[in-house]
Amino acid sequence: MNASTKTPHPEAGGIVVRAIPFSFDEGIEPVWHPERPEWSHMANGASLTMPYLEPFLIKTVREALKNASNKQLKDDVHGFMAQEGNHFQNHRRYNEILKRHYPELTDVEDEMTAQYKKFQTKSLRWRLAYTAGFETMTMGMTEWLIEERRDLFKNADPSVSSLILWHMVEETEHKNVAYDLYQDLYGSYWPRTWGLIFGSFHVAWCSRKGYIRMLKRDGLWNKASSRMRLWYMVARFLIKASPAMLRSLIPGYHPSKVNDPNWVSRWASAYADLPEDIIPLLDTEDPDIPAQFAR
Repeated sequence: MNASTKTPHPEAGGIVVRAIPFSFDEGIEPVWHPERPEWSHMANGASLTMPYLEPFLIKTVREALKNASNKQLKDDVHGFMAQEGNHFQNHRRYNEILKRHYPELTDVEDEMTAQYKKFQTKSLRWRLAYTAGFETMTMGMTEWLIEERRDLFKNADPSVSSLILWHMVEETEHKNVAYDLYQDLYGSYWPRTWGLIFGSFHVAWCSRKGYIRMLKRDGLWNKASSRMRLWYMVARFLIKASPAMLRSLIPGYHPSKVNDPNWVSRWASAYADLPEDIIPLLDTEDPDIPAQFAR
């Protein structure tokens, strides 16, 4: 498959839209990190939510865009929608493979379809607060995944690892957009706080429903050793993500004040230099998981 048509590097202005068609071998193992089956399924559960969560976010910001007052913000919202659209399309391709191994995942998808349909009936302020809140939580997730990439992705399947880390790079690039759009239209502190808490935990709960079903099918859910490893991974995530959520509650907070991991800019620079017919696959056999791509 061919990679996307290149658009300007973020430093040149604007949000880069990379329509990267990640390809997944039909025989790919759902436990894409052989040494960490519980972590593999935690990530699989998160992937399952993306084709339901991200279209909801896109619809919300598209509706809010009509009332935005700042031209740069409007341009950034268009970049946000394009990046999120590319994300869920790639996750959907991967999820279709997962469902061949775990057909019971369709039950989780049906629940999410109903929930997001119900959410769509709520006020724009509620939906935009959910969007801004969830996007805030992803900053902590990005820090965790990138800072601990050596442990989380070493010797793992490069296509899944590269998909996840590309997604996190772009979450960093558009980290200000949903927050700025909410502030531009509403700016109320407490609804945004509720959106942060509810949005973050709702997506985590949906992810949990997915990975529980996969762990049960694999015969791991009722094993004490597996449950302990799972709790350990959940605790690691919460320890890293919680500070990102808490700092967003400080008066005067803005996502732009948070320093991005250096690995993000290195990945973007490496991608900008990549031939257009190459999908940006990371070398997971390299212990450092560097921001450069296997040829």
